[in-house]
Amino acid sequence: MKSPALRLFSLAYLVFLYAPIVLLPVFAFNDGTIIAFPLKGFTLQWFDDLFTNVNLGHALKNSLIIAVSTAILATTLGIFAARASTRFDFPGKAGIMGLIMLPLVLPEIIVAVSLLIVLLGIGVPLSIFTVILGHVLAATPYAIAVLNAAFSSLDRSLEEAAYDLGEGKLSTFRLITLPLVLPGIVSSCLMAFTISLDEFIIAFFLAGEQTTLPTYIFSQLRFPKQIPMIMALGTCLVAASIVLLTIAEYFRRRGIARTGGKDTGGFL
Repeated sequence: MKSPALRLFSLAYLVFLYAPIVLLPVFAFNDGTIIAFPLKGFTLQWFDDLFTNVNLGHALKNSLIIAVSTAILATTLGIFAARASTRFDFPGKAGIMGLIMLPLVLPEIIVAVSLLIVLLGIGVPLSIFTVILGHVLAATPYAIAVLNAAFSSLDRSLEEAAYDLGEGKLSTFRLITLPLVLPGIVSSCLMAFTISLDEFIIAFFLAGEQTTLPTYIFSQLRFPKQIPMIMALGTCLVAASIVLLTIAEYFRRRGIARTGGKDTGGFL
């Protein structure tokens, strides 16, 4: 990067992107209810309020149930889709895979409104279950993208050798394929979990009377005295997201290394 203008632009872009995240812990430990400089002092009061808030605990419980369910279902569907797309040829394969991956490019608000109309039209009451359905729809393409790389880098000769030694398709998948793509599966689960935990728009439309963590945060932004606690919560969420994505990246790279594939870039 030899151009000074390009270097300056890159620096300004990074500052614009990450400055709000850096400011989260700064104000989370600030002894003041007004989010402004100068800082008043150091305090852990907002974190204490965070961990004693009953409504927040209920919203967090709902979000964890949704995120774990989404991670399991999206990864399971991703395994089936990635396996089919990398190992078999069938009529309409490109079109089918394109439709499955379509939520990656569709605006979330369009997906959320469409799901809301369809679910209410068929008489399904809004609840945690409907949020899980929406999050699975949104997270499955990401799971497929991760698992496609894992299955594509798997040497087919290993499966063929297992067939030659008398193993069936199911036992070969369980004993040979599954252990080799396990890092990709773990990475997919963590990615889907993080996407679901942070997702707001679909949860806002489909949760009904239930509250998830993102919708709870949104509801508290109307009250200035709650802002420091939200800053503390945001600090915890950023830290948790970084940890989960780092673990996902570790397992992704480990899976590529085990199969001898070439790393073309990942999440981090």
